[in-house]
Amino acid sequence: MLYDEQDILRSMDKIELFYPSASITVLDLHLWNEIGRLKQKLITQFADCNTKIISPKNCQSIEMYFNSKKMEKTIGRVAEKTPEVGETVSGLLVKKAFTYQIMALDDLHVFSQLSTTNISQRITIAFTGAFGVLKHRLKQIFESVESLPDEESEGRAFGVHERLTVKYESEKHISLHWRLDPISDMV
Repeated sequence: MLYDEQDILRSMDKIELFYPSASITVLDLHLWNEIGRLKQKLITQFADCNTKIISPKNCQSIEMYFNSKKMEKTIGRVAEKTPEVGETVSGLLVKKAFTYQIMALDDLHVFSQLSTTNISQRITIAFTGAFGVLKHRLKQIFESVESLPDEESEGRAFGVHERLTVKYESEKHISLHWRLDPISDMV
């Protein structure tokens, strides 16, 4: 197929019609002479614009970078209330293919194939000191250290920030119990 002057003008009309502020035009150069004329006309036509005209050889790879705005959809319980301007929306951001969705943790299994689980951790530590002294020292470090009722350890257990439980196991051991999450891991 040969390109004549009319083909070049039609091509330029289409590019001008859909012309964005910055564009990249890729030309197939298996017909060097005809496409070469089109490339020169395009370079002349769009010289003052932010346009790149690329004419790669056959089987030459081309890398193009696109900046795009990402939009997230709120679904489930998060979408029940329309937020005010400036109000923070909290939830899980789930990416599937090229879409982003914000949902509540409880809605995760409903709107995706993902699931959640709770992991409880426990560590037993050798400790021969007085349990009351340990509680006192932890109160000096943390704001919230509260006694917890525990039948197994005869009332000798306390919680730290309602996230970590310290239990008296024996005269030589204490145990720490917590749920796995980033905040509990910091305590």
